[in-house]
Amino acid sequence: MSTNNSQATASPPQVGGQLSFFERYLTLWVFLCILAGIALGRTFPYIAVALDNMSLYEVSIPIAICLFFMMYPIMVKIDFTQATNALRAPKPVILTLVVNWLIKPFTMVAFAQFFLGWLFQPLLASTELIRGTQVSLASSYIAGAILLGIAPCTAMVLMWGYLSYSNQGHTLVMVAVNSLMMLLVYAPLGKWLLAANHLTVPWQTIVLSVLVYVGLPLAAGMYSRYWIFKHKGKEWFERRFLQYLSPISIAALLITLVLLFAFKGELIVNNPLHILLIAVPLFIQTNFIFLITYVAALKLNMSYEDAAPAALIGASNHFEVAIATAVTLFGLNSGAALATVVGVLIEVPVMLMLVEVCKRTAVWFPREPEKATLRDPRCLTSVG
Repeated sequence: MSTNNSQATASPPQVGGQLSFFERYLTLWVFLCILAGIALGRTFPYIAVALDNMSLYEVSIPIAICLFFMMYPIMVKIDFTQATNALRAPKPVILTLVVNWLIKPFTMVAFAQFFLGWLFQPLLASTELIRGTQVSLASSYIAGAILLGIAPCTAMVLMWGYLSYSNQGHTLVMVAVNSLMMLLVYAPLGKWLLAANHLTVPWQTIVLSVLVYVGLPLAAGMYSRYWIFKHKGKEWFERRFLQYLSPISIAALLITLVLLFAFKGELIVNNPLHILLIAVPLFIQTNFIFLITYVAALKLNMSYEDAAPAALIGASNHFEVAIATAVTLFGLNSGAALATVVGVLIEVPVMLMLVEVCKRTAVWFPREPEKATLRDPRCLTSVG
């Protein structure tokens, strides 16, 4: 037993040659879907507008449907006993809370102020009208960056955890705890950091997005897993059900990207230079937060299966809530809304890159071979 454990600890995940066709070239599909979404929005703008208007409290119904099919295959694979075990080992959850609420918002302000408020300020000298007040474009972009920085990722981080072969039970607990914190802290923290006297965060948007993006697929996954295990058995679930279910998450992710950029692609096309300027602090922030969280997890001697999602949830943002909040507070065509859309533009490719970093550096961490093998046998090299 000790021999197997030591071999598992010394071996990084060997998954590259066994990934599905979609997973192997996922970064390429992401870029193609971004281009397809922008082209769709410009070629058929009325269709994009009509779909974008299908919303409830600023939560897009088409996006919600796509996210359900993206999240359900992940949720149904989770062994929920892992979530129970996660409560007895709280270090990863505590780490994400510290990073997401005591570090990340303030580093985002620092990077946004440095680049957009100072270094790039001569290129952003114009102003825009927001709620009857002239506001500098740089300030508007900073506001959008802040809204991204105080909205930690919930639904999408389960996709990153799935792709990095993380402990999905622990990831689910992190998502639940940070979703609750977002409900409590998002408005006061946003008001303080934006220094706005009349900032009103749309509570319905946050509550509904958490319920739709996380709660609904979670409930469906738990019930269907229970029903299948009871009536069909574990072997049928693993050999038959999951075989047909696996491509659905990736396909739904790609469709989600097409829709997002069909809705907001006009903003990107009309502001190419500003897209690049906004992307710089967002890119640095994402990698910086990932680095400090990953190193902290290493120093805390956390297993790879817990360290990876802890770092990924800190690095990524809940861009759906950030976009909805920016649109509600500042308007659809505002600089703040544009900044949140740029967050989507860079986040998916950057997070895919960081997932690869996690898999390639898994050897640095202790491993949990039994859990990893149960989740996906490709996660570990063959031992014994």
